[in-house]
Amino acid sequence: MSVDGAGDRAGTARPYRICLVCLGNICRSPMAEVVLRDVLERRGLGDVVVVDSAGTGGWHVGEPMDERAAATLAAAGYDGSRHRARRFEPEWFAERDLVLAMDRDNLRTLRRLAPEGADVRLLRSFDPDAPEDAEVPDPYYGGREGFVRVLEMIEAAAEGVAEHAARAVGRAPERR
Repeated sequence: MSVDGAGDRAGTARPYRICLVCLGNICRSPMAEVVLRDVLERRGLGDVVVVDSAGTGGWHVGEPMDERAAATLAAAGYDGSRHRARRFEPEWFAERDLVLAMDRDNLRTLRRLAPEGADVRLLRSFDPDAPEDAEVPDPYYGGREGFVRVLEMIEAAAEGVAEHAARAVGRAPERR
């Protein structure tokens, strides 16, 4: 696989796979999974791009999304009710084309686990208006406003991720 994920994907039958990763997989990464999946569906890429999420820690494995995260998504018209937390496993790199971390700590953890050539980046690197090395902060210990702000950051980055995925699978990006 090429480092940018483009060039070697066009014409392949296997879907392009993206995994979104935070610490516990109950707030940021599942919110990003739901939003990105929605953006990809609206752009006509849902049949060729698969999205999932996980955490680098295993404390919440099997639990649903944090209720504040789910409520924030619901208020914006998204459904996160089916989510169950999982822990990222190093062998998943072989099955993922792009792994997106929510913050630099998780990025460092993932890069330590990653084989050479794995495409591991910060989610907000796909937001053209975000500063370099911008993170999605963990809203867990704060109030509702933190979850709303996280959703805004995720939505801004999701558009860029969808454009990247469209190029990777050899399709012109569709906006719906």
